[in-house]
Amino acid sequence: MSKAFTKEDDGHVDALPERAIPPHRNLVTVEGMAAIEAEITRLQAVHEDAINEGDATAGAISARDLGYWTSRRVTAELVEAAGSEQVRFGSYVTIRRPDGSEKVYRLVGSDEADPKHGTLSYVAPLAQAMMGKTVGDIFVVTSREATIVHID
Repeated sequence: MSKAFTKEDDGHVDALPERAIPPHRNLVTVEGMAAIEAEITRLQAVHEDAINEGDATAGAISARDLGYWTSRRVTAELVEAAGSEQVRFGSYVTIRRPDGSEKVYRLVGSDEADPKHGTLSYVAPLAQAMMGKTVGDIFVVTSREATIVHID
């Protein structure tokens, strides 16, 4: 086989694109800050293992991800939960749709958000539509109406 069709691994990895940093404020809950710290600790171990094993690809990926999470820790603005009658960052909000279905969301930072598990980024359109509302208020997002039925 011609040399043109073989690949030699010289340990070089092309530069990886940086992970995009969201443009808005990096608000985090207490749990979000703990998750950032845990991810940094995990990535430090992954990076060290990659270096020790000579795995340039894993080393490059872990270095990139470690840079992202270190940056997120530096810019994190911890917002501690405090009771409020209005929907705000950190609130647990129960909404009811016109069909009677209810859903509970917690408004959290971008890195914490996982709508399938009930956490919603505070910059998401649904979260923005709820911000400042109180129990009984009706709001509309993407032409769908809902009512705030509980705030914790």
